[in-house]
Amino acid sequence: MDNPLDKVLRLKRAQPKRPFDSKAGRLPPGQYLTDKFPVLHYGSIPPFDPKTWDFKIWGLVENPIRLTWDEFLQLPTKRIVTDIHCVTRWSKFDTAWEGVPWSWVMENARPKPEARFVMAHCEYGFTANVPLDEMLKDENVLLAYKYDDKPLDPEHGYPLRLLVPHLYFWKSAKWLRGIEFMAEDRAGFWESYGYHMRGDPWKEERFG
Repeated sequence: MDNPLDKVLRLKRAQPKRPFDSKAGRLPPGQYLTDKFPVLHYGSIPPFDPKTWDFKIWGLVENPIRLTWDEFLQLPTKRIVTDIHCVTRWSKFDTAWEGVPWSWVMENARPKPEARFVMAHCEYGFTANVPLDEMLKDENVLLAYKYDDKPLDPEHGYPLRLLVPHLYFWKSAKWLRGIEFMAEDRAGFWESYGYHMRGDPWKEERFG
């Protein structure tokens, strides 16, 4: 039997003369649509020095990686357009991002079979945990450093943020400095304060 949401989307795509219908089925429950890009984060915006900045991938991987900013900018990139959904209930449609696709991480770090979770490590010790199956579920997962075809604004995570657009946006951690692969899940910063360990907006997984 078809998923009811899939059926709705097919019907809407079949009616190109009614563009307002194109948004049907894209807004998760409990969310409202905005054209703005609200700024929400804990603590101050960290400074960025390209001469000392580095990015690391470690943990349960066959090939640990460390990259300078110049080296990171040489990696293959991908541009996507996607919807984003914040746990504070706003959603923004058709946002444009560019960055290193998650597939590059998988191919080059080569996670071990026992790796089932990742932890995003960011400036000031901020962390966010994501199940590895969620990182693999959506081809739009990126290590993003451009938004709307320009470098990220500092308040939105410059120089680098994780982008996992199909989960609540706190999982798309700002000011990213590393990815750790883990066998067992453990709470990140907001998760330790009661936020959900997965954060699926379609299931309203706001709190654990």
